Amino acid sequence: MSKIAIIDFGSQFTQLIARRIREMRIYSEIFPCTVAVDKISDFDAFILSGGPDSVNTTEPAVLLLHDIMNLNQNRGIPILGICYGKQLICHYFGVQIQSDCKKEFGRTKIKILADSPIIQDLWNVGCEIDVWMSHSDSVINAPSGFNVIAVGAVSNAAAIIGNEARKIYCTQFHPEVRHTNNGTGLLSNFLDIAKCKRNWTMDSFSVEQIKKIKNEIGNKQVIGAVSGGVDSSVAAVLMHKAIGEQMHCIFIDTGLLRKNQAHDTKAIFEKIGVPLISVDNSDLFFEKLKGIVDPEEKRKIIGNTFIDIFTEEARKIGNIDFLMQGTIYSDVIESGFGSNYGKDTKIKSHHNVGGLPEEMQLELVEPLRSLFKDEVRLLGKELELPDDVLFCHPFPGPGLALRVIGEVTEEKVKTLQEIDYIYINMMKDYNLYSIIWQAFAILLPIKAVGVMGDRRTYEYVCALRAVTSSDAMTADAFPFETKQQYGGIFWDFLQNVSNAIVNQVKNVNRVVYDITSKPPATIEWE
Repeated sequence: MSKIAIIDFGSQFTQLIARRIREMRIYSEIFPCTVAVDKISDFDAFILSGGPDSVNTTEPAVLLLHDIMNLNQNRGIPILGICYGKQLICHYFGVQIQSDCKKEFGRTKIKILADSPIIQDLWNVGCEIDVWMSHSDSVINAPSGFNVIAVGAVSNAAAIIGNEARKIYCTQFHPEVRHTNNGTGLLSNFLDIAKCKRNWTMDSFSVEQIKKIKNEIGNKQVIGAVSGGVDSSVAAVLMHKAIGEQMHCIFIDTGLLRKNQAHDTKAIFEKIGVPLISVDNSDLFFEKLKGIVDPEEKRKIIGNTFIDIFTEEARKIGNIDFLMQGTIYSDVIESGFGSNYGKDTKIKSHHNVGGLPEEMQLELVEPLRSLFKDEVRLLGKELELPDDVLFCHPFPGPGLALRVIGEVTEEKVKTLQEIDYIYINMMKDYNLYSIIWQAFAILLPIKAVGVMGDRRTYEYVCALRAVTSSDAMTADAFPFETKQQYGGIFWDFLQNVSNAIVNQVKNVNRVVYDITSKPPATIEWE
């Protein structure tokens, strides 16, 4: 299986590079620029990402770059530098990077000067191409051994350069961004130059991952944290397929689940033939969360409590060495354990990533850690999981504790369960559920004045959220970025669901709708 290593220098588009490569059926993985070279030496090509720094003000990753260049020179492993990655390569070869030239941000044009395999069948000499730039520094002269393939139509700075003999190519613009005309074609040409086999599919991933799980686990025993959601269910089935009865799936009823979720999860696992141990610890979780209002503290408490319970259940089963979790790549990135130039920014701790205690008695196994959400669903299809599991909306591991803003109480959770039940089921009645990535309700820690039955009320406010996305890294509030026909339908739906919630749910008299995109907001409120 061909593999592409993406070295991250902090670009906002690094994850897009990985997605574009995977869309072309080649496995890609992101590494921080602090990675040891022995972890990436068996990859077929390297892509150096963009980033916010300047080689003139920040010390470049000299050691890693030197090691990568050695791999290129000794073994012919191709390299593609994008934006800052391009400047880094040029700096390595002794070319001065200019910071006082024309800056380019957003859509701009480049002019093609020469043919090259990197632009084969894409652009002709002399034509001008729309691309997406985001840089303050520029390279005016190419290093020795490199040809200038394209220049900025306005800036005249080198936009594409290439060393055909060493298979090193650099672009000042971002080919991974949709705004760049035929940018994916350029990436595809680079993959052809690297002689990559386009055979990475969810089927091949499943086969390789099962082999990896068997080698990692051996004859040892594993318990699996199962919530009933997409990620943990796919991970559990994959693990069960790999090691059979060595896998012990455990479902913890935290009391923070959706209405009927405990019952439904048991039924689903019975249907797919994977044994499931169900444990009710709702009283313990509510006790632990008493008086807690900070969302990060909630996540930490829930994460630690999960681990305590799993450790105890492992003790009951006996001889358990591993804990499986359904961690996916967006969890890793948001918890600050991704790449991001070795200076990770934590957005929020996921209970199955950043919320883990520093010392665990069980070793962690995360078979989906390198996959995005849509890829997890494709894998689930390969494993023949039912659609009612694969296409259910994402639900956070800490559950409704993150959707009850402020202190979590059993009364508030029950109120939110009823709101959520009405919201989701009416959405299905309107045939909106399948075209929305994630929808949920939030119970706010504020009350508002209302009038019901000619009497003044002073009750809770709930917020509704519905977003479209493909991988949870970015999201738009529904119905933005969708067909216009859904606008009127959704407005009618919101009016009716608001009436249903206020009339049927005790203690709620006002409903609002969240229209914020991600970024700047996150999908969940906490």
